[in-house]
Amino acid sequence: MIKPNIELYLAAPRGFCAGVDRAIKIVEMALEKWGAPIFVRHEIVHNKYVVDELRSMGAIFVETLEECPNDRPVIFSAHGVPKSVPAAANARNMIFVDATCPLVSKVHIEAERHYSNGLQMVMIGHHGHPETIGTMGQLPNGEVLLVETPEDVSKVNPRDKNKLAYITQTTLSVDDTIEIVEKLKSRFPNIVGPHKEDICYATTNRQEAVKAVAPKVEALLVIGAPNSSNSRRLVEVGKSSGCNYSQMVQRASDIDWRALQGIKSIGITAGASAPEILINEVISAISNRFNVTQKTVETAVENIEFKVPRVLRE
Repeated sequence: MIKPNIELYLAAPRGFCAGVDRAIKIVEMALEKWGAPIFVRHEIVHNKYVVDELRSMGAIFVETLEECPNDRPVIFSAHGVPKSVPAAANARNMIFVDATCPLVSKVHIEAERHYSNGLQMVMIGHHGHPETIGTMGQLPNGEVLLVETPEDVSKVNPRDKNKLAYITQTTLSVDDTIEIVEKLKSRFPNIVGPHKEDICYATTNRQEAVKAVAPKVEALLVIGAPNSSNSRRLVEVGKSSGCNYSQMVQRASDIDWRALQGIKSIGITAGASAPEILINEVISAISNRFNVTQKTVETAVENIEFKVPRVLRE
């Protein structure tokens, strides 16, 4: 059978970011240091393949600290946790390691700094996302007001409209966030913003790469998990950048081949918590069905690395 020809455009950067890399390494090193089982509060990163791999090595994933015994180490996920969680772990004399991404921690520190300067916070983020819960939980109740959409800005009811600052979840759509920020600034001219946007370098870079690939292709596959905010944003950016068929797949078995019949070009990217092995699996599944010409569209080079906590280096 003659395979149809297809041009395959790989977005770069794609896949793992430094924060995800560090979080996975923390679980692996904790298992080496303390042996199994290790408890992890919430999925360490939002990817089923990664979580299943770590589970097979002896990690037990739970949603609350109450589910963890006192005598085994617990790791907090890369998304960050409210202040009450490490406080509760300390009260129980537990060994815990915080795998919060340093770029999320930076937002936490920023929120605390504004709070100590007497400002109330507006957080741009997704309701119920663990990162939003963790960031809002850095300050007392009522000190962080959440907005999800430009329409929410008109409903913000601060104590003092002249004493406000805004922060954002690190995995949002850059373009959507700009729109919300503009609305905030027009309603609250004195609102204080971050020195540099809170949206992390990896989210921004992956979105920029998709913007470069989307106009060149008839279909875009985003390898990622449905509960991964940054992966879902990549699907949206693909659509808004001119590729009508922009779909998320968790792995090769999710590809809808009928939808790809007759197309001549396909783009591939992956969310920041999707491992390279799943990207390669999708590429090889496409190569089995098509005669592939592969091109890389690179919009940035990433060489950031975050150190793991000292307790694991000792």
